[in-house]
Amino acid sequence: MLKITRLFDLLELYRNEFKSLTNVFNVKKEGKWISYSASDYCEYSRLISLGLLSMGVKEGTKIATVMLNCPEWNFFDMGIMQAGAVQVPIYPTVSEDTYRYIFVDAQVEYLIVSNKTIYERLSKIVKDITSLKAVYSIEPVPGLRSWTEILEQGKNFSRPDDLETIKKSIPPCQMVSIIYTSGTTGRPKGVMLSHHNFVTNYQAMKEIPPLEYGNRILSFLPLCHVYERTASYVFQSFGVSIFYVQDLDELADYIGEVKPHAFAAVPRVLEKIYNRIVARGRAQRLPIKVLFFWALRQGHKYEINHARGWFYEIKLWVANLLIFTKWRKALGGNIKFIVSGSAALHPRLTRIFWAARIPVLEAYGLTETSPGIALFRFDPGGIKFGTVGPLLKNVQVKIADDGEILVKSPGVMMGYFNRPEKTAEVMDKEGWFHTGDIGVMEDGKYLRITDRKKEIFKTSTGRYIAPQVIEQKFKESPFIENIMVIGENRPYAAALIIPNFEYLMNWCEVKHVGFGSREKVIRNPRIIKRIKQEVDRFNQDLGQTEKIKKFRLMACEWSVSSGELSPTLKLRRKYILEQYKKIIDETYRSPEYNYRSE
Repeated sequence: MLKITRLFDLLELYRNEFKSLTNVFNVKKEGKWISYSASDYCEYSRLISLGLLSMGVKEGTKIATVMLNCPEWNFFDMGIMQAGAVQVPIYPTVSEDTYRYIFVDAQVEYLIVSNKTIYERLSKIVKDITSLKAVYSIEPVPGLRSWTEILEQGKNFSRPDDLETIKKSIPPCQMVSIIYTSGTTGRPKGVMLSHHNFVTNYQAMKEIPPLEYGNRILSFLPLCHVYERTASYVFQSFGVSIFYVQDLDELADYIGEVKPHAFAAVPRVLEKIYNRIVARGRAQRLPIKVLFFWALRQGHKYEINHARGWFYEIKLWVANLLIFTKWRKALGGNIKFIVSGSAALHPRLTRIFWAARIPVLEAYGLTETSPGIALFRFDPGGIKFGTVGPLLKNVQVKIADDGEILVKSPGVMMGYFNRPEKTAEVMDKEGWFHTGDIGVMEDGKYLRITDRKKEIFKTSTGRYIAPQVIEQKFKESPFIENIMVIGENRPYAAALIIPNFEYLMNWCEVKHVGFGSREKVIRNPRIIKRIKQEVDRFNQDLGQTEKIKKFRLMACEWSVSSGELSPTLKLRRKYILEQYKKIIDETYRSPEYNYRSE
């Protein structure tokens, strides 16, 4: 049996067990699917390695990739690591200042971009990076070298046998990538990860999903993020076909076309899928509408292993037959599981997806842990709603006195690149990595995340508030697209709320309320009153100091490009507090505990 100790050893599977697979990677261009076979994967990766060697690339050379999800991402991933170089993957959506910082910090020598759009964002920067020797593009860009030039250099390299020698010399402990954190709390830090970090992590996760050779996977989360990247290694180890989505707005169309067996997602994607389904249900006529919401109530009560008894199981069977079967059809009809990571998913959503026979595997990890720490599994006792499941194999966790989650595992990073002082802040003398997350172990087996240590704040009355817990509850409402709880050094908690305008439009149509522009909507007294009802409803389940005493409706959209969200769709709290300081001050200025719109 093939023993994989370096990531590029995966290619041996494609040279042997998976050699007949004709559509390993797939991407749509101009309305047509372009597929790459197992032999294509191996050959393109080999030629890139040889081309890089012919260019003088050696062990430790830093090569940045700013690319959309595409087959070529994988060719460069394997090609770079086979040559002993270090890949520095960067999000296509970060700021110019972040690009400049990473290029200089990592001393990047070569840059690979996807297309003209991405290069235009970098063109003002690259000329100032003294370490940079060349820029290549996947798609043709005037004035830029094509990635095919690297392939040609590989074909003409006079010492092709050097590659095998170099590959044999690469130990599992060698650094393979520097992944810069998204910088939600300051300057990004370069996380150094080795082959051993990645391999031990993906192999632990591989034991869980029920995938088979030839299954179809949809990939839309950025491959430059450790979550999707490691998930890709898991998927590749099964010999599946991966289909790339380059525009998240087209996700529903791709699901209908590809009919995937699995995909990795973040909670925001699953929340949108759920809200869209609920909106369709609300728009149905009687009696279908009544039946839909009856099924929804059954789903919210779901427990594993028939724990609610035979009568509930009969009702759930009816709900599945009449309603939930349409949910599965909307997701292509073949879903075996969805992995949810990067942030917490509300337990009610997890329950209802499981009730609808769409298993959602909650996962927890960080870039610094390659990333997996805990994950739901299909084994008996492998799931507990409200937690992120049992620990992965070879992972140890202990809870510090202040509640922080500490981790030891083969996946824990080598350290932060060029930042030994930052490494020392998170790695203690006993080798425990301090995650910065607060949590507990339940039943001695399941890990529950309660908040980010750095995001917990104190009101002026001395009360601590964990905003993520509150935000997670409020985002359960179909009326709320996004929310940020505020109140540090203030007398009480308040919130900035971005309404779900798509859902509001449907609600307005049903209720015969004029919609108009977003600005008009957030000033409409009837809509403000309706969202106040949602706030009051969720406040009932919160402690007195946690209750949202005021909220501010916002007409804008929070996104990665506008700066409020990180590339993994997490709130950039510091940025939001600075950007909306005037609005926040105005919200608190009123002496009354009233509800205000923008």
